[in-house]
Amino acid sequence: MNLEQRINAFIKLGEFLSQFTERDSTKIEDIAHNDMFYDGFKHQMKLAQEHNGWFTKSNINFSIHNWAEALTVPNFKIWLDKYSFQELDPKSIAIIMAGNIPLVGFHDFLSVLVSGHKVIVKLSSNDKQLLPFLAKYLEYVEPEFKGRILFTEEKLKGFDAVIATGSDNTARYFEYYFKDKPTIIRKSRNSVAVLTGSETEAQLTALSEDVFRYYGLGCRNVSKLFVPKNYNFDGFFTGMFSWNTIINQAKYANNYDYNKAVYLMSEFDLLENGFLMIKEDPSHASPIATVFYEYYEDKAVLQKKLDQDKDLIQCIVADGFNPNVEIQFGETQNPKLWNYADDIDTIAFLLKI
Repeated sequence: MNLEQRINAFIKLGEFLSQFTERDSTKIEDIAHNDMFYDGFKHQMKLAQEHNGWFTKSNINFSIHNWAEALTVPNFKIWLDKYSFQELDPKSIAIIMAGNIPLVGFHDFLSVLVSGHKVIVKLSSNDKQLLPFLAKYLEYVEPEFKGRILFTEEKLKGFDAVIATGSDNTARYFEYYFKDKPTIIRKSRNSVAVLTGSETEAQLTALSEDVFRYYGLGCRNVSKLFVPKNYNFDGFFTGMFSWNTIINQAKYANNYDYNKAVYLMSEFDLLENGFLMIKEDPSHASPIATVFYEYYEDKAVLQKKLDQDKDLIQCIVADGFNPNVEIQFGETQNPKLWNYADDIDTIAFLLKI
């Protein structure tokens, strides 16, 4: 199976996924193997919602929409043209996936298969419905994928390299356990926003997407603000208001009530609007329904601090703070195929094994 075959299979998958990007899915004529897979995938989406309360229909549809938009001919060309793909001896690459947001490990899965290797997937128990079904679809679109995709709940064995994502604690375990294999091991990261006070209402409303999408559970969610001294938070809270109905989600509301009670009993100073709390705190990782903030006085000093903390930060949202690394407001949850987690080039890693 050559590179073109592998890419074409994922393009077909993107076409299939395009049917499920809205709240009410729409069956499209001429999608390959639709009669066999369309109703089945709708059922898997329903099972994913029932299994994990954080995986609402809206969040599942949002994730699927992103992948349907990503898996196109132009995007594959931009992503892969810089690499030299040659015939290689397929290795077995183990992927240990997180389960914090729907299909969170799909990019690693895609990268392994498009590079020409075999994949052994160990799914999180929180996100185990969607990807195995999509893998079956790939095997029907491109039969040569059969035998190259394995899902396991057992102890990993027979692998040549590992891509693993987890918490800082599990990362230490991964580093020890897989010390004799080529690895990419991802630890906990969070995203931050640098505000100046001159942001438009539209920018702050867009920022609400970076804060609330997936309930803030992703590493690309903004969990920390850096604001100038005497910053007025009124505009920020106005921007957040478009997500006010999130408090109607029971799991989110329970976390909001719990964390608010902890803060009040601890007599911490905080500001809140009924569905989001902000608290001055030096940490990057904030609890659900909370965003931390920290004041800065000098942009150059702040830039130095963020450089020092780069291993803790996934994305920096800003406008004109550092054009080389910043992401536009509202765009953290829309990564491109060539935007690698932790800035580690997965394809380059896979082509060298």
